[in-house]
Amino acid sequence: MEKVVFMDRDGTLNEEVHYLHRPEDLVLFDDVPEGLRRLNEAGFKTIVVTNQAGVARGYYQEEDVKKLHQYMNELLEKQGAHIDHFFYCPHHPENGIGKYKRACSCRKPETGMFHMAEAFYEIDKARSYMIGDKLIDTQAGKNYGVTPVLVGTGYGEEFYEKVLKGEEQKNFDFYGKSFREAVEWILRKER
Repeated sequence: MEKVVFMDRDGTLNEEVHYLHRPEDLVLFDDVPEGLRRLNEAGFKTIVVTNQAGVARGYYQEEDVKKLHQYMNELLEKQGAHIDHFFYCPHHPENGIGKYKRACSCRKPETGMFHMAEAFYEIDKARSYMIGDKLIDTQAGKNYGVTPVLVGTGYGEEFYEKVLKGEEQKNFDFYGKSFREAVEWILRKER
């Protein structure tokens, strides 16, 4: 069985860009390459699970998502890190057009992308995690049965403040201000 760190993409690994799809707009957070390298070296499979409503809305194509993910891994590999697999949801139940306008099981907080990963990996849920900057990310991890981690990048700090004020329900086991803090917490738990 394999231990996995599932991760959201936008706001978690890279700066939030409105409907990011062009490689030239991708900006990884500074601590992400090192954090991913440490996870890779610790034997974790690293898997991105990302909602891509821009496809559903017709702003860009699925091929653009695949090219961006390939480019992301090229950047990471130059720094000794990699992402093992990318899964994305191209649907939206209200704002999608054509075949993309539908309720689906893959759009987070649903768990379809996690189940897609099961076709490639035998996942040890007890030793696996989900890192994201939104409560739908951590809820998806919780729904799937892995340990959810909220990061303060992207929208994470805003959601964390709402949880502290009691405006949102806490659905994560750890809050880290950065990707580095999240990775360090996971690696400490592994020891």
